[in-house]
Amino acid sequence: MSFWDLEELRSARRAEHLVRIPAELDVPVTRRVMQIIDTPAFQRLAHISQLGLVSLVYPGAQHTRFEHSLGVYRLALLALEQLAGDPRFTASVTDTDARLLVLAALLHDIGHWPYCHPIEDMRLPHVERHEVHARHLITTGPIAALIERDWQVDPAEVADLIAPSTGKPSTPGRCLVRSLLNGPIDIDKLDYLQRDSLHAGVPYGRNFDQPRLISSLCAGPDGQALAITSKGRTAAEMMVFARYVMFSEVYWHHAVRSATAMLQRLVYAVGQTESTGTWVGRSDADMASALLESARSDPALLPLATGVFGRQRRLYKRLLGFNFVENPQAHQALARRSYEELVTCSQALAAELSRLGKRPIQAHEVLIDAPPVKLEVQFQLSVRLSSGQYRSLSSLSPVVRALATEQFDNYVKRVHVFIAPDRMDELRVGPEQLEAALVRAIEQVAKR
Repeated sequence: MSFWDLEELRSARRAEHLVRIPAELDVPVTRRVMQIIDTPAFQRLAHISQLGLVSLVYPGAQHTRFEHSLGVYRLALLALEQLAGDPRFTASVTDTDARLLVLAALLHDIGHWPYCHPIEDMRLPHVERHEVHARHLITTGPIAALIERDWQVDPAEVADLIAPSTGKPSTPGRCLVRSLLNGPIDIDKLDYLQRDSLHAGVPYGRNFDQPRLISSLCAGPDGQALAITSKGRTAAEMMVFARYVMFSEVYWHHAVRSATAMLQRLVYAVGQTESTGTWVGRSDADMASALLESARSDPALLPLATGVFGRQRRLYKRLLGFNFVENPQAHQALARRSYEELVTCSQALAAELSRLGKRPIQAHEVLIDAPPVKLEVQFQLSVRLSSGQYRSLSSLSPVVRALATEQFDNYVKRVHVFIAPDRMDELRVGPEQLEAALVRAIEQVAKR
């Protein structure tokens, strides 16, 4: 018998109704969970890829946010079963908190639209974040009605775990379950690292012990955030490394970033009048068709659209690529700048490169991709030692100190300069000339 009188935890043990997801995982679902899954808003996630443009480089990465959501829900049940044996956790987390967590785990991606993250990274004034749409879908319509009828909780409190409308959650129990959904070692990361790695066909995100991490979860020193026991330390270190390599080799692979830069410039040019409300209702295919159609009337934009979404992949080629260590001055000048500034700088760079080539290079033929404003979540995690004392994981581990501090974004997220593929061969200049042209472009923009 679990500490919480939760139907989903009883179902996990009886395993009467299962949904099978990769890799050979059984997800136990109850009637009330299945009714939420069957809503149009949730079914829409089956037509939104988890990794978007990554599949242009890793063809197997076609898995969906639907699959991932079921994976996170499954881990929520496993984590609650583990934490039911922690008296400090159960002293704070009520039946209501446990129900909210299960619902939030299932619905945490409900507000996503196609290619959501790269579009959000642009921070365009007319683009609302996906959490805003998640709150709307959870607190109104069929999902809200099901939550109120079958779960006896306030839909707004479910939305607060996913996208807080105010500051810190109201109770220690609510803080604890939120850290399980959004924290250094959370069920979202535990699922997507391994799932993305599996579908991309690479080993990097699977080289950590997920069951060991879950079995080591406990309440932290302040009773308001999760920690791990010392037996989970090595698994946590391996997860830090897995995350680092997945960003380096998959999420920020240079060809993935080329496709991302092309998509962003396309959206910047044709999407200014589009509302995210229309994007939320689209599938990946719908979004691609709409962008292709919007670009057909503009010869400058059509290569961007067809290169990413057309029948023949034609991605822009990499001219330059560097992280903070390799070129700190240029990296610092471009990283975390507004998207408008990056466009202006790429236009200035196109003019500079035109002087080095045989014929003028058009403004849309050069793209600058740089780390976005938002930093990745850092691993500020406590470890409970056998003595009962808590220490930060970074103080115990040189791996974590090196890979999971503020250096993460500076090392993994590189600045790239891309050029249209048919212009690459024309521009026969060395890296020194290219870097000098970039410096001049940056200086020109800084003077404006």
